[in-house]
Order: sequence, then structure tokens, then C-alpha cells
Amino acid sequence: MIYRTPAKCHVVDLNRAGVPLLEIVSEPDMKTGIEAAEYAAELQRLVRYLGVSNGNMQEGSLRCDVNISVHPIGQLEFGTKVEIKNLNSFSSVSRAIAFEISRQALLHRQGQADQIVQETRLLEEGAQKTVTMRNKEGLSDYRYFPEPDLPGVNLTKDYINNILNSLPELPEMKRRRYEKLGPSIQDVLFLTNDVDVAAFFDATIGTGADIKLAANWIMGDVAAYMNNEKLSISYIKLTPRELAELIALIKGGTVSGKIGKEVAVSNHKYTCCFNVFNIMFYL
Repeated sequence: MIYRTPAKCHVVDLNRAGVPLLEIVSEPDMKTGIEAAEYAAELQRLVRYLGVSNGNMQEGSLRCDVNISVHPIGQLEFGTKVEIKNLNSFSSVSRAIAFEISRQALLHRQGQADQIVQETRLLEEGAQKTVTMRNKEGLSDYRYFPEPDLPGVNLTKDYINNILNSLPELPEMKRRRYEKLGPSIQDVLFLTNDVDVAAFFDATIGTGADIKLAANWIMGDVAAYMNNEKLSISYIKLTPRELAELIALIKGGTVSGKIGKEVAVSNHKYTCCFNVFNIMFYL
């Protein structure tokens, strides 16, 4: 946006204007980098299921800052907190925490715990270590005071209950439902990791398709095609109903599983037609 004053012309960058920021702060309940990375991954699934964000870390839609403090066994108080900023992948969350735990634990063992200072660090990807970004001398550096330009928001219980009642089926609820259908835990985790894959699976079995065969097809040939073509399941031309019809043909013995797969990948465009059975679909 450009606006003018009598003396000069000003340019204002409104690239991020109007984009809301949601910050979620956990309790200090996690003990390992792997645990923290899975927590972040579940939050990503959650915002995608809710449709409030795409959660794409590579695009900056999701970022993680982690705080690590190490204290000797038996000591109740937390040690000095160190923050690591702007982690842009779940693997970097896990690696940064693992390194920082090792660094602080080594300083404790060497009797140099006083060298652990309250600071902000960055993960240096090449060296796979954390490095100092800036020191923070006290709580004032964290700006722990009310923001005068941001008034508090008071939500009534009725408002909160209305929101709760309007929520879609969330990842944990969906995992529990799928477990009752019979797939293995590995199948359940794959099918529920992506909200669109879960919707495709639900629509497929909703037409009466065999649950195990539907899961196998989605996790096998369909997933392989999506990976090769770098597509999400929303952009393939095969519909849940068409997949269910193919599964029914295979299960009924009309075509074998091998022929079914050959038909599904009959050429490099993944185009196939069942002239005899009056079915046509494009993967």
C-alpha cells in the first residue's frame, strides 16, 4: 500500500496484515525431543482437521520454539531455561532438544552448571548443534507484562460449549474409531495422519467397501501414486466410489488383485477403463 504526505510518499508492507497468530504454550511435561516432536506433529494434525491452518512448516505456517532446562535427579527446581527459536521441522525439534539436553547435562557433570545461562539459541543445521543467538538478562527481556493495546477477551461458558459441540471428529477420536474397525495400529496412524486421506477412506468404506482392502489400496497403490506425482489425495481423479467398485470386483473374483492393479496403473497417465463393467476412472 502506498500513501502520501505533503513531503513524501511512503510504502507500507501489508503482506502479513490480517493474518492471525495462534501461540500454544505447553506445560513442562515432555522429557525427550522425540516426545516434543510428536506433540508438535499432533498439533499440526489438529489445526488441519479444524481447517484453521494448513500447518505447513516449510511455508512458515507453523514454527516451534522450545525451552530446555536440565536439573539433577532429586532436585525439584527446574534448572536455567534455554530457548531455541524458529525450528521449522519436527526432526529439527527432536535434534535440537536432544543436543541441548546433552550439552546442559555435560556442563552439570563437569561442575560448570553456572555456564548455563538464560539465553536464546539457534539450531545450526550443518553442524547439528545449537549456538547462541542472544542473551536474556532477566524476565524483563521476555516482556512479561500486559499489552495495553490488546484488551483481554472473556469467553462465556455457553460460547465455549457451542464451539465444542460444533467441532468435527478430531485425530484422536478418529484413531479410536478406526481401531474398532479392525485395521492395525500402523494402518490407523497412516490413515488418520492426513485429514483428506481419512475422509477418502471414510467415503470409500461408506459405500460398503471391504475395510482392510480399502486401507491396503489407499496405503499402497494410491499412496505410491501420490508420492510419485507429488499430489495430495484431493487432486487425484480416482473417487472413493470408483475405488470401492474396483475392490468389489476383486473381492467378488471378477478380476484378480494383480489384474486390478495392472488396470489401475495401465499406463503412465494412470488412466484405465472397464468397458465391460461400465466403469471409467482416472488416478
